[in-house]
Formats: sequence, structure tokens, C-alpha cells
Amino acid sequence: MADAAQLEETRAFNAEVEALLATQPSVHTLPPEVTRRARRQGRGVFPPPEYLPQARDVEIPTRGGSIPARVLVPESGEPTGVYLHIHGGGWTFGSHDLQDPLLWELATATGLAVLSAGYRLAPEHPYPAGPDDCEDAALWLLHRGAAEIGAPPRFLVGGDSAGAHLSVVTLLRLRDRHDIRGAFAGANLVYGAFDLSMTPSQRLWGDRYLILSTPIIRWFAGCFLPDHDPEQRRDPDVSPLYADLRDMPPALFQVGTLDPLLDDSTFMHARWRAAGNQATLQLHEEAVHGFSVFAIGVAVAARQAQYEFLRRV
Repeated sequence: MADAAQLEETRAFNAEVEALLATQPSVHTLPPEVTRRARRQGRGVFPPPEYLPQARDVEIPTRGGSIPARVLVPESGEPTGVYLHIHGGGWTFGSHDLQDPLLWELATATGLAVLSAGYRLAPEHPYPAGPDDCEDAALWLLHRGAAEIGAPPRFLVGGDSAGAHLSVVTLLRLRDRHDIRGAFAGANLVYGAFDLSMTPSQRLWGDRYLILSTPIIRWFAGCFLPDHDPEQRRDPDVSPLYADLRDMPPALFQVGTLDPLLDDSTFMHARWRAAGNQATLQLHEEAVHGFSVFAIGVAVAARQAQYEFLRRV
């Protein structure tokens, strides 16, 4: 449980975010390119992007050609492994190059090289484009990428929101399509969306615009899955909450208690453990969706727990 000062800070932050968002149209009412452009220009609620000189761009070959990726290697030049980072953004927003400072913080804290994959986005590229790209990025990393980055073959994977979803889908595809088990030592899954047919917390949240809302969640799923009815959205390749979860790596689940995706993490944590895997669930009191990217105490604590997990597994 958060201490009183941290909880007060979290509540003040939430009030500021909600007030700012009240002055802006909800993202589900705008063309995706408008929100993408605003985020790249540093307009809106999220921290403005900063492009670090120590980050370099690479191309990852995929079945459809290639995708861009961002590589950050610790200053020592001798990474202890590679963290495959899959960004969030509702499968519709976000990019591999919009979180250099946080990925550099992770690399510095853990000793891992970071490879952030720039998968194709919906609605221009709906399912299965994004999952296909993440699967191909993981295979490239396992077979060639670590050597090209200059890192030993120790692999971890993770991301936030849609990135956590795609991380789990990637692990399942490696197991089921390529018979690859145990290649990734751990999964760092931050407020992921694991049931695209909607968990109770997603349905019950309502219209309150606090990073996410129920209408925004429905819109994201519609962009990603334009031709899927509710039952098709329970396919395990779409909603990994419904998958056979045996032979998954140790996982850290983090979510705030004011996140419409609260049930996704709590349900998935239970199923992960029931399948015989190691899993830890951390609930952050009154934290909202997306909280971990901000400069507030609850975010710092959450990130430090992630780094400890990545060092340990």
C-alpha cells in the first residue's frame, strides 16, 4: 500500500490529468493521425518525446519486408542480455522511438540492451499485422539479433498496455508455432489488455476520461479487430487470457487500481499461476492507466520493481 504522501501525490496527479483531458476531445473522436502527430510533437498529457544520441535505429526483417526498431546498449558496452520492448498505444498509437529516456533508464538499471520494435499500427494495418511483426522481431532477436547487438543470448520481453498484450501473444506464438519454450527468461507486463472481448472492469468503467474510458477501449479494439465479433475476440491469439498458458516464463504484472484494465492483470496473473508458472502481481493504489511513464512517486516505485525483476530472473 502506498504511503500517505505518495497517495496524495497520486491523487493530485490524477486530478491534473483529468482536468487537462477535459479540455481536449477524446482520442476515439479524432482520426488516428491527429493524435499520433500531437504525441510526436509533445502535445497532450504524455511526456514529450526526447531522442537520445546513444539510441540507434535498425531494421528488422519480417515476412512482409521489414520494421524499424530502436537499440540502446548500456554505457559499459557489455550488456547482460536483451530486453525486447513492445510499446503500447492501443495497437493504434505509439512508436519504437518515443520512449528513449525510459528505455535508457531501464538499460542503465538492469545492464540489458533494449530492442524496441516498431510494429505496424491499426487501423491501417489491423490484426494480425502487429502480432506478426512482433513474432518476427522475436525470432530475429533469438536467431540473429543478439549477436548483431553484441549481447549474450539472455532474453526478456515486455511492454505496457497493448505492448503487454503483444508480449504475451508473442510468447504463445513462439511456443505454439515454433516449439520455442524457455527462450525468454521473464515477461514484464504493465497494465496489459488481455481480454479484447472486455473484462468486467473494462465494461463497468464508463465514460470517465482518465487516459482510458470504456468508449476508448471499444474504439481501440475496433481499430485492431474490425472484422471480429465478440466470440472471435476470445480467440487466444487475440485475447491471451483464454489461452493455454503452460510453459510461460516468470512474469511481473503491474496495474493501478484506477485502471479500466484492472481485471485484465488480476485475471491473467491468476491464470498464469494456475498454469504452473511463476507470477507476481503488484497493484498500485489509485494509479491510472499509463501511470508508469510519468515522474511521480508511484511510477518511480513501479519502474524500480520492474528493474529488480529483470535483473533477477
